[in-house]
Amino acid sequence: MVVMDLDEEATREGENIEEVVNAEESIDDEAIDIHEEEVGDVKDDLVGEIITTIEFLDQISDYRRTQQKECFNLVRRLKILIPFMHEIRGFEFPSPESCMHFLNRLRKVILAARKLLETCNNGSKIFLALDSELIMTRFHSIYEKLNRVLVKTPFDELRISDEVKDEVGSLCKQLKKARRRTDTQDIELAVDMMVMFSKTDPRNSDSAIIERLAKKLELQTIEDLKTETIAIKALVQEKGGLSIETKQHIIELLNKFKKLQGVEATDVLYEPVINKSTSLILPHEFLCPITLEIMQDPVIIATGQEGIQKWFDAGHKTCPKTGQTLDHLSLAPNYALKNIILQWCDKNNFKIPEKETSLHTENDSEEQKDEVSLLVEALSSSQLEEQRASVKQMRLLAKENPENRVLIANAGAIPLLVQLLSYPDSGIQENAVTTLLNLSIDETNKKLISDEGAIPDIIEILQNGTREARENSAAALFSLSMLDENKVTIGLSDGIPPLVELLQHGTSRGKKDALTALFNLSLNSANKGRAIDAGIVQPLLQLLKDRNLGMIDEALSILLLLVSHPEGRQAIGQLSFIETLVDFIRQGTPKNKECAASVLLELGSNNSSFILAALQFGVYEYLVEITSSGTNRAQRKANALIQLISKSEQI
Repeated sequence: MVVMDLDEEATREGENIEEVVNAEESIDDEAIDIHEEEVGDVKDDLVGEIITTIEFLDQISDYRRTQQKECFNLVRRLKILIPFMHEIRGFEFPSPESCMHFLNRLRKVILAARKLLETCNNGSKIFLALDSELIMTRFHSIYEKLNRVLVKTPFDELRISDEVKDEVGSLCKQLKKARRRTDTQDIELAVDMMVMFSKTDPRNSDSAIIERLAKKLELQTIEDLKTETIAIKALVQEKGGLSIETKQHIIELLNKFKKLQGVEATDVLYEPVINKSTSLILPHEFLCPITLEIMQDPVIIATGQEGIQKWFDAGHKTCPKTGQTLDHLSLAPNYALKNIILQWCDKNNFKIPEKETSLHTENDSEEQKDEVSLLVEALSSSQLEEQRASVKQMRLLAKENPENRVLIANAGAIPLLVQLLSYPDSGIQENAVTTLLNLSIDETNKKLISDEGAIPDIIEILQNGTREARENSAAALFSLSMLDENKVTIGLSDGIPPLVELLQHGTSRGKKDALTALFNLSLNSANKGRAIDAGIVQPLLQLLKDRNLGMIDEALSILLLLVSHPEGRQAIGQLSFIETLVDFIRQGTPKNKECAASVLLELGSNNSSFILAALQFGVYEYLVEITSSGTNRAQRKANALIQLISKSEQI
């Protein structure tokens, strides 16, 4: 669920398995029996299709905001292939078999890229933000596949010019770099999404957060919401691999956005569904509230809703429609509803789709359970290599989907993984902490992990582990700190000083992981003082100076939390900082202005000298400008500051 980019190596390793298989697939049969005089035509057709596809993708200009940068990067890289394709098209001699093999493989990658880019162009905005990690994995897979194809290009046989060879070689280098983990660019978005889908966080219905998310996802108008509803319906009804949990999260957030606009909040679940094959309108009472498919074996639960066995199997104890905690999880067949559905189908000559054979699904599930059981058993092995292999594979499984996270936890893996955190082997430590990070995406697992006493060991790895282990430890602390009791535990366990150290001296990714964790921890009042004592202010101020890192809004958001603390105001309220705030209010991005105005308002509300200092730097005229052109929140803050200035002048 979590929108954060959690585990690059696991993604890369999982893709490599697939790529080895793909690389070994034989497509020679596509070239069998093609006469020599026809080979040129086939070659030109393939080249033409590749060029046309790339040029088509270059015409797309409207990608979803959450993947926009990556989409344009991918298209830019694909365009480098066009001169290369033109040289292949101009090759006059009979095309060698290796050329046809190369072009067929390249075509497959280009078509996969087209499918991904079209998803990012017209897919559900909520889904693309919610599963941004999964989408990023697909980009990495494209880069991996394209690189594998290009490094085997038969340049000499095709007599490709040195200039074009150099361009392709440069592209391969770009693809290798692109396969590295890409961090979440908008930490606030990641935090807000986690809050919205938390069952325990009281802010999950906060209208300010919902409004901010709607703005970030560009779902603020009724027309936007209509388009998103259509995209979600297509996603829910057609995407077979979408988990129940993900479907519910998407629909819940859409309904919250609709409430902001005064639109009926149950449209997706209750609007008439038209069956594509018959054009019949299916009564919503006949549809499963989770899958939105016509029910074949409806059942009754404590709230009267049907069809949720898989929902229960995924570890949920609430009604998927109402969100109500259930008194019991017992299921009873609803024969009356089943008879009504059958009568309606008979009257309308509607054939219920054949139920997928449960044997295959059950077998898959049993095989997965068996695999997890063997891995859990291997975690306790006396053989070091067996432990290493087991925790590495479990890391992959925990990343894969929500069901695996529940399976792994139910198999008793968490206590063993926590024990491995203190194992004197850096590789095992790194994989163990990353596996726990991936498992912690599940709300129930957060508590299981902290109850096993994992937090002190994670903090130890944060202090002394490998670079990647330290970064993933910071991300794990962020995930665990979504529970308020864990915010307290992390603070009392001295987890804040090493996070501040990572914020100051870590890599770009490390700084972002630390920043995210510190933001969440600073929501706790006692942790504000601990963060200030740990020296958080200076690295935050440094982030404001280095705009290339792209962490200004996040740094200002933490500073806003800290200025509510007396020691925070004292540490932050330097004249140079006031000047920096005014500078952001003057010429920052809309979000910069909003955050900077909020910080200045908090400072000025407690000490009028901060307002007087800001006036020296010309803040008044910039505030007036924001009242007419800033974001809604920025306008409110600017108006409050202007009122504060007026009071200060009267005094």
